[in-house]
Amino acid sequence: MPARVVCISRETGAEGEEVGRLVAERLGLQYVDEEVIARAAERAGVADEQVADTEQRRSRIARVLEFLTDAGTGSGAIGPETSALRAAREEGHRALIRSVVEEIADDGNAVIVAHAASMALAGREGLLRVLVTASPETRIKRLAQTESNADAARLVKDGDSARADYFKRFYDVEQELPTHYDVIVNTDALSADQAAEVVVRAAKVSG
Repeated sequence: MPARVVCISRETGAEGEEVGRLVAERLGLQYVDEEVIARAAERAGVADEQVADTEQRRSRIARVLEFLTDAGTGSGAIGPETSALRAAREEGHRALIRSVVEEIADDGNAVIVAHAASMALAGREGLLRVLVTASPETRIKRLAQTESNADAARLVKDGDSARADYFKRFYDVEQELPTHYDVIVNTDALSADQAAEVVVRAAKVSG
């Protein structure tokens, strides 16, 4: 039976978004990415950026700047947000993100990109879990087309760190493994178009 939901996990610079869009187009499925954040933010009554931040590990400098900004505002808040309050807020956002992912999966006929959907939906029937990967060197080279080499390298490093941290904090996954996925495509060796075709063929016979 064909898969009703395809989850695409992707490393920064691996072209996972492009692969996801091609898969959705070829299978006639809804492409879902930022909509997850938008729905979760709407339910939480907060800005999209606040929910999106839950999925990203903030750098130490960013946290210090936020601390100084919070401490210097006259918003009426008593001091900056404590680590305990931040953790509770982030857990709430994570729960919202997961509930939206599950709701989209319940509806079916969707390609869900990112948001640890492969972890959140593991064990469901009619699901195909995909990892789009590539070597750090290839990913840096791609990002360097629009960023400096130093910025591209930093984006890849930070992206990998954020993924590992998110999986560990919210899904108790100490190390991401090949067995967390049904299909792994390496865009070192395959173009986005070729990778999408591999996923499409797998989706048609799996689930």
